[in-house]
Amino acid sequence: MRRKAALIIALIVVCSMALTACTGAGKTDMLTINVGPDPDTIDPALNSAVDGGTLIVHAFEGLMNLDKDGVPVPGQAENYDVSDDGTTYTFHLRDGLKWSDGQPVTANDYVYAWNRAISPDTAADYEYIFEVIDGYEEGKLNVTAPDDKTLVVKLKTPVPYFLELCAFPTYFPVRQDIIEEHGEAWAIDPKTYIGNGPYKMIEWVPGSHITFEKNKNYWNVEKLGPEKLKFVLMEDDNAILNAFKQEEILFADNMPNDEIDAWRDKPEFNLQGQLGTYYVSFNTQKAPLDNPKVRKALTLAVDRDFICVNIGKAGQQPAGAFVPTGLSDADPTREFRDVGGDYYDPSAEAYEANLEEAKRLLAEAGYPNGEGFPTLEYLYNESTAHQQIGEALQDMWKKIGVNVTLVSQEWNTFLNTRKNGEYDIARNGWLGDYNDPISFLDMWVTGSGNNDAQWSNVEYDEIIRKVKTTTDTEERYRLMHQAEDIIFEESMLCPIYYYVDIFLLNQKLDGFYSSPLGFKYFMYTSIKK
Repeated sequence: MRRKAALIIALIVVCSMALTACTGAGKTDMLTINVGPDPDTIDPALNSAVDGGTLIVHAFEGLMNLDKDGVPVPGQAENYDVSDDGTTYTFHLRDGLKWSDGQPVTANDYVYAWNRAISPDTAADYEYIFEVIDGYEEGKLNVTAPDDKTLVVKLKTPVPYFLELCAFPTYFPVRQDIIEEHGEAWAIDPKTYIGNGPYKMIEWVPGSHITFEKNKNYWNVEKLGPEKLKFVLMEDDNAILNAFKQEEILFADNMPNDEIDAWRDKPEFNLQGQLGTYYVSFNTQKAPLDNPKVRKALTLAVDRDFICVNIGKAGQQPAGAFVPTGLSDADPTREFRDVGGDYYDPSAEAYEANLEEAKRLLAEAGYPNGEGFPTLEYLYNESTAHQQIGEALQDMWKKIGVNVTLVSQEWNTFLNTRKNGEYDIARNGWLGDYNDPISFLDMWVTGSGNNDAQWSNVEYDEIIRKVKTTTDTEERYRLMHQAEDIIFEESMLCPIYYYVDIFLLNQKLDGFYSSPLGFKYFMYTSIKK
Protein backbone atom coordinates (compact mmCIF):
# COMPACT_ATOMS: atom_id res chain seq x y z
CA MET A 1 0.00 0.00 0.00
CA ARG A 2 2.79 2.43 0.93
CA ARG A 3 4.47 2.18 -2.44
CA LYS A 4 1.24 2.20 -4.41
CA ALA A 5 0.28 5.43 -2.74
CA ALA A 6 3.63 6.98 -3.60
CA LEU A 7 3.18 6.00 -7.23
CA ILE A 8 -0.27 7.61 -7.43
CA ILE A 9 1.14 10.84 -6.06
CA ALA A 10 4.03 10.68 -8.53
CA LEU A 11 1.67 10.41 -11.45
CA ILE A 12 0.01 13.72 -10.59
CA VAL A 13 3.18 15.63 -9.78
CA VAL A 14 4.12 18.05 -12.54
CA CYS A 15 7.35 19.88 -11.99
CA SER A 16 7.41 23.55 -12.82
CA MET A 17 11.02 24.05 -13.81
CA ALA A 18 11.58 24.63 -17.51
CA LEU A 19 14.50 23.10 -19.36
CA THR A 20 16.11 24.01 -22.64
CA ALA A 21 14.96 21.34 -25.08
CA CYS A 22 17.65 19.29 -26.73
CA THR A 23 18.35 15.69 -27.65
CA GLY A 24 21.45 13.78 -26.66
CA ALA A 25 22.85 13.81 -30.18
CA GLY A 26 25.66 16.27 -30.66
CA LYS A 27 25.08 17.99 -27.31
CA THR A 28 27.64 18.14 -24.53
CA ASP A 29 25.36 19.77 -21.94
CA MET A 30 22.64 17.08 -21.99
CA LEU A 31 22.97 13.30 -22.15
CA THR A 32 19.66 11.62 -22.98
CA ILE A 33 19.34 7.96 -22.00
CA ASN A 34 16.85 5.23 -21.08
CA VAL A 35 17.18 2.76 -18.21
CA GLY A 36 13.49 1.96 -17.79
CA PRO A 37 10.00 3.39 -17.26
CA ASP A 38 8.83 5.42 -14.27
CA PRO A 39 10.55 3.87 -11.24
CA ASP A 40 8.43 2.34 -8.52
CA THR A 41 10.36 4.39 -5.97
CA ILE A 42 13.67 6.24 -5.76
CA ASP A 43 13.75 6.42 -1.99
CA PRO A 44 17.10 4.73 -1.18
CA ALA A 45 15.53 2.79 1.68
CA LEU A 46 12.52 1.53 -0.30
CA ASN A 47 13.91 0.80 -3.73
CA SER A 48 14.56 -2.83 -4.67
CA ALA A 49 14.71 -2.54 -8.48
CA VAL A 50 17.78 -2.09 -10.67
CA ASP A 51 16.37 0.79 -12.71
CA GLY A 52 15.53 2.71 -9.55
CA GLY A 53 19.00 1.93 -8.21
CA THR A 54 20.64 3.47 -11.28
CA LEU A 55 18.74 6.71 -10.71
CA ILE A 56 19.59 6.70 -7.00
CA VAL A 57 23.36 6.26 -7.50
CA HIS A 58 23.36 9.47 -9.55
CA ALA A 59 21.57 11.47 -6.84
CA PHE A 60 23.11 9.99 -3.69
CA GLU A 61 26.43 8.59 -2.54
CA GLY A 62 27.38 6.23 0.23
CA LEU A 63 30.48 6.00 2.34
CA MET A 64 31.99 3.95 -0.48
CA ASN A 65 31.55 3.74 -4.25
CA LEU A 66 32.09 0.85 -6.64
CA ASP A 67 34.56 1.62 -9.42
CA LYS A 68 34.29 0.32 -12.99
CA ASP A 69 35.77 -3.00 -11.84
CA GLY A 70 33.29 -3.38 -8.99
CA VAL A 71 35.92 -2.65 -6.34
CA PRO A 72 34.89 -0.50 -3.33
CA VAL A 73 36.64 2.88 -3.32
CA PRO A 74 36.18 5.89 -1.03
CA GLY A 75 33.01 7.90 -1.62
CA GLN A 76 31.75 10.27 1.05
CA ALA A 77 34.28 8.67 3.39
CA GLU A 78 37.80 9.83 2.64
CA ASN A 79 39.22 6.88 4.53
CA TYR A 80 38.38 4.34 7.22
CA ASP A 81 39.94 2.21 9.94
CA VAL A 82 39.12 -1.40 10.82
CA SER A 83 39.70 -2.94 14.23
CA ASP A 84 42.05 -5.90 14.55
CA ASP A 85 39.14 -8.29 15.01
CA GLY A 86 37.40 -6.94 11.88
CA THR A 87 34.19 -5.99 13.68
CA THR A 88 34.54 -2.23 14.11
CA TYR A 89 34.73 0.19 11.17
CA THR A 90 35.48 3.86 11.74
CA PHE A 91 34.73 6.02 8.72
CA HIS A 92 36.15 9.54 8.36
CA LEU A 93 34.04 11.77 6.14
CA ARG A 94 35.60 14.18 3.66
CA ASP A 95 35.90 17.87 4.55
CA GLY A 96 33.12 20.15 3.40
CA LEU A 97 30.57 17.57 2.29
CA LYS A 98 27.21 19.14 1.42
CA TRP A 99 23.74 18.13 0.35
CA SER A 100 22.46 19.45 -2.94
CA ASP A 101 20.69 22.30 -1.08
CA GLY A 102 23.94 23.40 0.56
CA GLN A 103 23.33 21.92 4.02
CA PRO A 104 26.28 20.00 5.51
CA VAL A 105 26.37 16.19 5.33
CA THR A 106 27.12 14.75 8.76
CA ALA A 107 27.79 11.32 10.19
CA ASN A 108 24.43 11.55 11.96
CA ASP A 109 22.72 11.46 8.55
CA TYR A 110 23.97 7.88 8.21
CA VAL A 111 22.87 6.96 11.73
CA TYR A 112 19.39 8.22 10.93
CA ALA A 113 19.16 6.65 7.44
CA TRP A 114 20.31 3.19 8.49
CA ASN A 115 17.99 3.03 11.50
CA ARG A 116 15.13 4.36 9.36
CA ALA A 117 15.72 1.50 6.90
CA ILE A 118 15.24 -1.16 9.61
CA SER A 119 12.21 0.51 11.17
CA PRO A 120 8.94 -1.44 10.76
CA ASP A 121 7.28 1.89 9.94
CA THR A 122 9.47 2.21 6.84
CA ALA A 123 8.74 -1.35 5.64
CA ALA A 124 11.89 -1.48 3.53
CA ASP A 125 12.31 -4.57 1.36
CA TYR A 126 16.01 -4.57 2.21
CA GLU A 127 15.83 -4.03 5.97
CA TYR A 128 17.53 -7.42 6.43
CA ILE A 129 20.65 -6.13 4.66
CA PHE A 130 21.58 -4.42 7.97
CA GLU A 131 21.42 -7.71 9.87
CA VAL A 132 25.23 -7.86 9.94
CA ILE A 133 25.33 -4.81 12.23
CA ASP A 134 25.17 -5.21 16.00
CA GLY A 135 21.85 -4.10 17.46
CA TYR A 136 19.76 -5.15 14.46
CA GLU A 137 17.61 -7.58 16.48
CA GLU A 138 16.92 -4.91 19.08
CA GLY A 139 15.80 -2.43 16.42
CA LYS A 140 18.61 0.07 17.05
CA LEU A 141 21.84 -0.34 15.14
CA ASN A 142 25.17 0.01 16.92
CA VAL A 143 26.16 2.91 14.66
CA THR A 144 27.35 6.11 16.32
CA ALA A 145 28.61 9.54 15.32
CA PRO A 146 31.09 10.81 17.93
CA ASP A 147 31.37 13.96 15.84
CA ASP A 148 30.02 15.29 12.50
CA LYS A 149 32.82 13.72 10.47
CA THR A 150 33.17 10.31 12.16
CA LEU A 151 30.93 7.26 11.88
CA VAL A 152 31.63 4.18 14.00
CA VAL A 153 29.98 0.90 12.97
CA LYS A 154 30.03 -2.20 15.16
CA LEU A 155 29.43 -5.49 13.32
CA LYS A 156 28.39 -8.78 14.91
CA THR A 157 31.24 -10.64 13.20
CA PRO A 158 33.71 -9.78 10.44
CA VAL A 159 31.83 -9.29 7.14
CA PRO A 160 34.01 -9.75 4.04
CA TYR A 161 31.67 -7.70 1.85
CA PHE A 162 30.87 -4.86 4.27
CA LEU A 163 32.55 -2.16 2.18
CA GLU A 164 30.43 -3.28 -0.77
CA LEU A 165 27.34 -2.86 1.40
CA CYS A 166 28.47 0.69 2.13
CA ALA A 167 28.27 1.36 -1.62
CA PHE A 168 24.74 -0.08 -1.93
CA PRO A 169 21.77 2.34 -2.19
CA THR A 170 20.01 1.14 0.96
CA TYR A 171 23.11 2.27 2.88
CA PHE A 172 22.98 5.82 1.46
CA PRO A 173 22.24 8.75 3.80
CA VAL A 174 18.95 10.68 3.67
CA ARG A 175 17.78 13.88 5.31
CA GLN A 176 15.77 13.46 8.48
CA ASP A 177 14.28 16.97 8.46
CA ILE A 178 12.95 16.62 4.91
CA ILE A 179 11.45 13.16 5.41
CA GLU A 180 9.81 14.12 8.69
CA GLU A 181 8.25 17.19 7.08
CA HIS A 182 7.15 15.71 3.76
CA GLY A 183 6.70 11.97 4.41
CA GLU A 184 6.85 9.64 1.41
CA ALA A 185 6.26 12.50 -1.01
CA TRP A 186 9.82 13.71 -0.42
CA ALA A 187 11.17 11.24 -3.01
CA ILE A 188 8.91 12.29 -5.90
CA ASP A 189 9.27 16.07 -5.88
CA PRO A 190 12.50 17.66 -7.17
CA LYS A 191 12.14 20.41 -4.57
CA THR A 192 12.46 17.89 -1.73
CA TYR A 193 14.52 15.16 -3.42
CA ILE A 194 17.71 16.41 -1.81
CA GLY A 195 20.73 14.17 -2.31
CA ASN A 196 24.45 14.16 -1.60
CA GLY A 197 25.53 12.61 -4.89
CA PRO A 198 26.95 13.87 -8.17
CA TYR A 199 23.64 15.03 -9.67
CA LYS A 200 20.36 16.47 -8.41
CA MET A 201 16.88 16.02 -9.81
CA ILE A 202 15.36 19.16 -11.34
CA GLU A 203 12.36 17.73 -13.18
CA TRP A 204 10.13 14.66 -13.18
CA VAL A 205 7.37 14.43 -15.75
CA PRO A 206 5.71 11.04 -15.12
CA GLY A 207 5.62 8.88 -18.23
CA SER A 208 8.05 11.18 -20.03
CA HIS A 209 11.39 11.89 -18.35
CA ILE A 210 13.40 12.62 -15.23
CA THR A 211 16.13 15.24 -15.57
CA PHE A 212 19.17 15.66 -13.35
CA GLU A 213 21.79 18.41 -13.38
CA LYS A 214 25.21 18.57 -11.78
CA ASN A 215 25.17 19.01 -8.04
CA LYS A 216 27.44 22.03 -7.63
CA ASN A 217 27.94 21.07 -3.99
CA TYR A 218 29.29 17.58 -4.80
CA TRP A 219 32.85 17.09 -3.57
CA ASN A 220 34.05 15.76 -6.95
CA VAL A 221 31.94 18.01 -9.19
CA GLU A 222 34.91 19.06 -11.32
CA LYS A 223 35.31 15.48 -12.58
CA LEU A 224 31.68 15.06 -13.66
CA GLY A 225 30.63 14.73 -17.29
CA PRO A 226 27.42 16.14 -18.80
CA GLU A 227 25.78 19.20 -17.27
CA LYS A 228 22.47 17.36 -17.38
CA LEU A 229 21.25 13.78 -17.57
CA LYS A 230 17.82 13.22 -19.05
CA PHE A 231 16.40 9.78 -18.25
CA VAL A 232 13.67 9.17 -20.82
CA LEU A 233 10.97 6.98 -19.27
CA MET A 234 9.92 4.22 -21.67
CA GLU A 235 8.88 0.59 -21.22
CA ASP A 236 8.02 -0.54 -24.77
CA ASP A 237 11.21 -2.09 -26.16
CA ASN A 238 10.28 -1.34 -29.79
CA ALA A 239 9.82 2.34 -28.94
CA ILE A 240 13.13 2.30 -27.07
CA LEU A 241 14.95 0.85 -30.08
CA ASN A 242 13.41 3.39 -32.44
CA ALA A 243 14.47 6.23 -30.12
CA PHE A 244 18.01 4.85 -30.09
CA LYS A 245 18.11 4.62 -33.89
CA GLN A 246 16.99 8.25 -34.16
CA GLU A 247 19.59 9.30 -31.53
CA GLU A 248 16.82 10.63 -29.35
CA ILE A 249 18.56 8.55 -26.69
CA LEU A 250 22.23 7.58 -26.67
CA PHE A 251 21.83 4.59 -24.36
CA ALA A 252 19.14 1.89 -24.28
CA ASP A 253 19.00 -0.67 -21.48
CA ASN A 254 16.46 -2.79 -23.32
CA MET A 255 15.70 -3.94 -26.86
CA PRO A 256 13.32 -6.38 -28.58
CA ASN A 257 14.64 -9.93 -28.53
CA ASP A 258 13.69 -10.30 -32.18
CA GLU A 259 16.26 -7.61 -33.01
CA ILE A 260 19.23 -9.19 -31.22
CA ASP A 261 20.48 -11.15 -34.24
CA ALA A 262 20.34 -8.05 -36.44
CA TRP A 263 22.32 -5.95 -33.95
CA ARG A 264 24.71 -8.57 -32.64
CA ASP A 265 27.66 -7.52 -34.84
CA LYS A 266 27.11 -3.76 -34.62
CA PRO A 267 29.49 -1.72 -32.46
CA GLU A 268 26.57 -0.26 -30.49
CA PHE A 269 25.52 -3.70 -29.25
CA ASN A 270 27.01 -4.64 -25.87
CA LEU A 271 26.88 -7.97 -24.12
CA GLN A 272 28.36 -8.27 -20.64
CA GLY A 273 28.31 -10.79 -17.85
CA GLN A 274 25.97 -10.25 -14.92
CA LEU A 275 25.69 -11.80 -11.47
CA GLY A 276 22.08 -12.79 -11.69
CA THR A 277 19.39 -15.39 -12.36
CA TYR A 278 16.14 -15.17 -14.32
CA TYR A 279 13.60 -17.36 -12.57
CA VAL A 280 9.94 -18.07 -11.90
CA SER A 281 8.32 -17.39 -8.53
CA PHE A 282 5.68 -19.73 -7.17
CA ASN A 283 3.24 -18.37 -4.63
CA THR A 284 3.90 -21.13 -2.11
CA GLN A 285 0.87 -20.18 -0.01
CA LYS A 286 -1.66 -20.88 -2.77
CA ALA A 287 -3.00 -24.36 -3.57
CA PRO A 288 -1.95 -26.37 -5.50
CA LEU A 289 1.40 -24.52 -5.50
CA ASP A 290 1.69 -25.15 -1.76
CA ASN A 291 2.66 -28.74 -2.71
CA PRO A 292 6.44 -29.15 -3.29
CA LYS A 293 5.80 -32.00 -5.75
CA VAL A 294 3.69 -29.70 -7.92
CA ARG A 295 6.39 -27.04 -7.85
CA LYS A 296 9.08 -29.58 -8.74
CA ALA A 297 6.98 -30.93 -11.60
CA LEU A 298 6.59 -27.44 -13.03
CA THR A 299 10.32 -26.83 -12.62
CA LEU A 300 11.34 -30.04 -14.40
CA ALA A 301 8.89 -29.45 -17.27
CA VAL A 302 10.83 -26.37 -18.45
CA ASP A 303 13.07 -26.67 -21.51
CA ARG A 304 15.68 -24.10 -20.54
CA ASP A 305 17.90 -24.73 -23.53
CA PHE A 306 15.02 -23.86 -25.88
CA ILE A 307 14.39 -20.60 -24.02
CA CYS A 308 18.08 -19.60 -24.06
CA VAL A 309 18.70 -20.45 -27.71
CA ASN A 310 15.42 -19.36 -29.29
CA ILE A 311 14.32 -16.49 -27.07
CA GLY A 312 17.34 -15.25 -25.11
CA LYS A 313 19.70 -15.40 -28.10
CA ALA A 314 22.55 -13.79 -26.19
CA GLY A 315 24.48 -16.64 -24.61
CA GLN A 316 22.34 -17.05 -21.52
CA GLN A 317 23.25 -20.24 -19.67
CA PRO A 318 20.45 -22.64 -18.68
CA ALA A 319 20.21 -22.56 -14.89
CA GLY A 320 20.34 -25.73 -12.81
CA ALA A 321 20.39 -23.80 -9.53
CA PHE A 322 19.60 -20.36 -8.10
CA VAL A 323 22.97 -18.88 -7.08
CA PRO A 324 24.50 -17.97 -10.45
CA THR A 325 27.91 -18.54 -11.96
CA GLY A 326 30.64 -15.99 -11.28
CA LEU A 327 30.78 -16.15 -7.48
CA SER A 328 33.73 -17.77 -5.72
CA ASP A 329 33.56 -20.44 -3.01
CA ALA A 330 35.55 -20.81 0.22
CA ASP A 331 38.46 -21.82 -1.99
CA PRO A 332 38.68 -18.68 -4.18
CA THR A 333 40.04 -20.74 -7.08
CA ARG A 334 36.68 -22.53 -7.34
CA GLU A 335 33.23 -21.14 -8.08
CA PHE A 336 30.32 -21.57 -5.69
CA ARG A 337 28.31 -23.00 -8.57
CA ASP A 338 30.95 -25.60 -9.44
CA VAL A 339 31.12 -26.77 -5.84
CA GLY A 340 27.36 -26.86 -5.42
CA GLY A 341 26.58 -28.31 -8.84
CA ASP A 342 23.14 -28.50 -10.46
CA TYR A 343 19.97 -29.65 -8.71
CA TYR A 344 18.62 -31.10 -11.97
CA ASP A 345 20.08 -31.41 -15.45
CA PRO A 346 19.12 -28.24 -17.40
CA SER A 347 20.56 -29.44 -20.72
CA ALA A 348 18.59 -30.10 -23.90
CA GLU A 349 19.61 -33.76 -23.75
CA ALA A 350 17.94 -34.23 -20.36
CA TYR A 351 14.65 -32.52 -21.24
CA GLU A 352 12.63 -35.59 -22.20
CA ALA A 353 13.68 -37.45 -19.06
CA ASN A 354 12.88 -34.38 -16.96
CA LEU A 355 9.46 -34.19 -18.61
CA GLU A 356 8.66 -37.78 -17.71
CA GLU A 357 9.74 -37.18 -14.12
CA ALA A 358 7.54 -34.09 -14.03
CA LYS A 359 4.52 -36.14 -15.14
CA ARG A 360 5.26 -38.75 -12.48
CA LEU A 361 5.50 -36.12 -9.72
CA LEU A 362 2.29 -34.44 -10.82
CA ALA A 363 0.51 -37.80 -10.66
CA GLU A 364 1.93 -38.41 -7.16
CA ALA A 365 0.57 -35.02 -6.16
CA GLY A 366 -2.90 -36.20 -7.19
CA TYR A 367 -3.10 -34.78 -10.71
CA PRO A 368 -2.39 -37.59 -13.22
CA ASN A 369 -1.94 -36.04 -16.66
CA GLY A 370 -3.09 -32.79 -15.10
CA GLU A 371 -6.58 -34.08 -14.28
CA GLY A 372 -8.29 -31.84 -11.76
CA PHE A 373 -5.47 -29.30 -11.84
CA PRO A 374 -6.86 -25.74 -11.83
CA THR A 375 -5.90 -23.23 -14.50
CA LEU A 376 -3.23 -20.91 -13.13
CA GLU A 377 -2.14 -17.40 -14.11
CA TYR A 378 1.41 -16.56 -15.14
CA LEU A 379 2.18 -12.92 -14.40
CA TYR A 380 4.90 -10.94 -16.20
CA ASN A 381 5.81 -7.31 -16.84
CA GLU A 382 5.45 -5.91 -20.33
CA SER A 383 8.34 -6.86 -22.63
CA THR A 384 8.63 -8.92 -25.80
CA ALA A 385 11.16 -11.25 -24.15
CA HIS A 386 9.04 -11.80 -21.02
CA GLN A 387 6.00 -12.41 -23.17
CA GLN A 388 7.81 -14.94 -25.36
CA ILE A 389 9.16 -16.75 -22.32
CA GLY A 390 5.66 -16.80 -20.84
CA GLU A 391 4.30 -18.31 -24.06
CA ALA A 392 7.05 -20.93 -24.04
CA LEU A 393 6.34 -21.86 -20.41
CA GLN A 394 2.64 -22.04 -21.21
CA ASP A 395 3.36 -24.57 -23.96
CA MET A 396 5.84 -26.58 -21.85
CA TRP A 397 3.53 -26.87 -18.86
CA LYS A 398 0.68 -27.90 -21.12
CA LYS A 399 2.73 -31.00 -21.98
CA ILE A 400 2.20 -32.27 -18.42
CA GLY A 401 -1.47 -31.29 -18.40
CA VAL A 402 -1.15 -27.90 -16.67
CA ASN A 403 -2.98 -24.99 -18.27
CA VAL A 404 -1.73 -21.46 -17.67
CA THR A 405 -3.15 -18.13 -18.79
CA LEU A 406 -0.78 -15.22 -19.37
CA VAL A 407 -1.29 -11.87 -17.68
CA SER A 408 0.92 -8.83 -18.31
CA GLN A 409 1.13 -5.68 -16.22
CA GLU A 410 3.12 -2.46 -16.50
CA TRP A 411 6.27 -2.36 -14.40
CA ASN A 412 5.13 -0.54 -11.26
CA THR A 413 1.85 -2.44 -10.96
CA PHE A 414 3.65 -5.72 -11.58
CA LEU A 415 6.23 -5.09 -8.83
CA ASN A 416 3.57 -4.45 -6.24
CA THR A 417 1.28 -7.30 -7.34
CA ARG A 418 4.16 -9.75 -7.02
CA LYS A 419 5.45 -8.29 -3.76
CA ASN A 420 2.00 -8.51 -2.20
CA GLY A 421 1.60 -12.17 -3.19
CA GLU A 422 -1.41 -11.45 -5.41
CA TYR A 423 -0.41 -13.97 -8.08
CA ASP A 424 -0.08 -17.70 -8.82
CA ILE A 425 3.19 -17.87 -10.80
CA ALA A 426 5.27 -14.84 -11.75
CA ARG A 427 8.32 -13.90 -13.74
CA ASN A 428 11.20 -12.88 -11.53
CA GLY A 429 14.88 -12.09 -11.63
CA TRP A 430 17.60 -11.30 -9.14
CA LEU A 431 20.96 -9.58 -9.51
CA GLY A 432 23.47 -9.77 -6.70
CA ASP A 433 23.70 -6.72 -4.45
CA TYR A 434 27.35 -7.47 -3.74
CA ASN A 435 29.84 -10.14 -4.71
CA ASP A 436 28.88 -12.86 -2.28
CA PRO A 437 26.46 -15.84 -2.54
CA ILE A 438 24.55 -14.73 0.56
CA SER A 439 23.04 -11.95 -1.56
CA PHE A 440 21.00 -14.66 -3.31
CA LEU A 441 20.12 -16.59 -0.16
CA ASP A 442 19.22 -14.22 2.67
CA MET A 443 16.31 -12.81 0.65
CA TRP A 444 14.35 -16.02 1.34
CA VAL A 445 14.21 -15.78 5.12
CA THR A 446 10.71 -15.65 6.58
CA GLY A 447 9.14 -12.23 6.18
CA SER A 448 11.88 -10.74 3.99
CA GLY A 449 10.67 -7.85 1.86
CA ASN A 450 12.13 -9.56 -1.20
CA ASN A 451 10.59 -12.97 -0.45
CA ASP A 452 7.95 -12.75 -3.19
CA ALA A 453 7.31 -16.51 -2.91
CA GLN A 454 5.77 -15.96 0.55
CA TRP A 455 7.90 -18.96 1.59
CA SER A 456 8.86 -19.84 5.15
CA ASN A 457 11.19 -22.51 6.47
CA VAL A 458 12.43 -22.44 10.06
CA GLU A 459 15.50 -24.57 9.33
CA TYR A 460 16.45 -22.30 6.45
CA ASP A 461 16.10 -19.18 8.62
CA GLU A 462 18.41 -20.69 11.24
CA ILE A 463 21.04 -21.62 8.63
CA ILE A 464 21.10 -18.07 7.28
CA ARG A 465 21.45 -16.75 10.82
CA LYS A 466 24.47 -19.00 11.31
CA VAL A 467 25.98 -17.88 7.99
CA LYS A 468 25.89 -14.30 9.23
CA THR A 469 27.43 -15.03 12.60
CA THR A 470 30.17 -17.57 11.91
CA THR A 471 33.78 -16.44 11.56
CA ASP A 472 34.86 -19.69 9.90
CA THR A 473 35.00 -19.17 6.12
CA GLU A 474 34.72 -22.85 5.22
CA GLU A 475 31.79 -23.31 7.61
CA ARG A 476 30.12 -20.23 6.16
CA TYR A 477 30.20 -21.59 2.62
CA ARG A 478 29.16 -25.06 3.76
CA LEU A 479 26.09 -23.52 5.35
CA MET A 480 25.28 -21.50 2.24
CA HIS A 481 25.33 -24.67 0.13
CA GLN A 482 23.10 -26.30 2.73
CA ALA A 483 20.66 -23.38 2.46
CA GLU A 484 20.49 -23.72 -1.32
CA ASP A 485 19.88 -27.46 -0.88
CA ILE A 486 16.72 -26.63 1.08
CA ILE A 487 15.51 -24.28 -1.66
CA PHE A 488 15.53 -27.19 -4.09
CA GLU A 489 14.34 -29.82 -1.65
CA GLU A 490 11.17 -27.72 -1.55
CA SER A 491 11.41 -26.48 -5.17
CA MET A 492 10.24 -23.08 -3.97
CA LEU A 493 11.40 -21.39 -7.17
CA CYS A 494 12.08 -22.35 -10.78
CA PRO A 495 15.36 -21.04 -12.27
CA ILE A 496 15.40 -20.40 -16.02
CA TYR A 497 18.83 -19.00 -16.93
CA TYR A 498 21.80 -17.05 -15.65
CA TYR A 499 21.66 -13.47 -16.84
CA VAL A 500 23.73 -11.61 -19.35
CA ASP A 501 23.45 -7.83 -19.68
CA ILE A 502 22.40 -6.51 -23.11
CA PHE A 503 22.39 -2.79 -23.87
CA LEU A 504 22.88 -0.39 -26.76
CA LEU A 505 25.52 2.32 -26.40
CA ASN A 506 26.01 5.10 -28.93
CA GLN A 507 29.64 5.22 -30.09
CA LYS A 508 29.81 8.93 -29.24
CA LEU A 509 29.90 8.11 -25.54
CA ASP A 510 33.12 7.79 -23.54
CA GLY A 511 33.50 7.00 -19.85
CA PHE A 512 30.31 5.01 -19.37
CA TYR A 513 30.51 1.84 -17.33
CA SER A 514 28.15 -0.86 -16.15
CA SER A 515 28.25 -2.97 -13.02
CA PRO A 516 27.75 -6.76 -12.99
CA LEU A 517 25.20 -5.91 -10.28
CA GLY A 518 23.10 -4.13 -12.91
CA PHE A 519 23.63 -0.43 -12.22
CA LYS A 520 24.62 1.91 -15.07
CA TYR A 521 26.96 4.84 -14.43
CA PHE A 522 26.79 8.01 -16.55
CA MET A 523 28.27 10.60 -14.17
CA TYR A 524 31.72 10.53 -15.77
CA THR A 525 30.55 10.12 -19.36
CA SER A 526 31.54 12.49 -22.15
CA ILE A 527 30.08 12.90 -25.64
CA LYS A 528 32.47 13.00 -28.57
CA LYS A 529 32.06 15.87 -30.99
